[in-house]
Amino acid sequence: MSTDTVYSSTWSKRTPKQGLFTFMAWVLALAFISWTFQVMTQDTIWEFVTDAPNRAYDIGSRMVPPDWSFVNQLWWALWETLNIATLGTALGTILAIPVAFLAARNTTPSTRFLRPLGLFIIVASRSINSLIWALLLVSIRGPGVLAGIIAIALRSIGFIGKLMYESIEEIDHSQVEAIEATGASKSQIMAWGVVPQVAPTLAGVTVFRWDINIRESTVLGLVGAGGLGVKLESALNTLAWPKVTMLLIVILATVVVSEWITMK
Repeated sequence: MSTDTVYSSTWSKRTPKQGLFTFMAWVLALAFISWTFQVMTQDTIWEFVTDAPNRAYDIGSRMVPPDWSFVNQLWWALWETLNIATLGTALGTILAIPVAFLAARNTTPSTRFLRPLGLFIIVASRSINSLIWALLLVSIRGPGVLAGIIAIALRSIGFIGKLMYESIEEIDHSQVEAIEATGASKSQIMAWGVVPQVAPTLAGVTVFRWDINIRESTVLGLVGAGGLGVKLESALNTLAWPKVTMLLIVILATVVVSEWITMK
């Protein structure tokens, strides 16, 4: 071979076949997005969409200034909201603890029957929003704070239970084995080998869930489950925009305070 031969090569991230496949995948993805957009917007009245900024400005101008005197009518509703979040979180925690122990592989009495049952309860709780739970409960037992408390509790079971059972499965088994070596019973092993290790997780998850429930409980009144949501629905239905602003300020302040508490 002549020494004058010049070798040249161009590096490519993909082979020609891979490049063609990638190009076709992008074309199909864009076609799918275009089709779904057309399906979702087929009933859209675009005149309303283009007029939305003007309507938003009109409503925003009516919301200012807020009706500061209305705050005196919100204290009881705020108290109801706090009770819904606090009692709902407490009830959800109490119900979530045994469910978590059933779902954890290392503490469940039966991996064939009881563990799937615990996991099913956790998934069912997490798959249904608290607003839907409240809507169902209001339909069953009527409007009121109790419906909101139970709705928050049912929603909290899945959240707390999932994080708890994962924490139980990740405990240090050497501590459990050390207690077993002393001849302790199963209840003693659970009380002294498992519970102390997951107690910090339970405390942190419960406080975190309470913070989330504060936010969720403020809107449960929109379906009749008590709290600030009832006042918000009334203000929206009567187009009392200054009152709506005052309610939003109270809700924001409540969430900020709850966030501050959970950070401590």
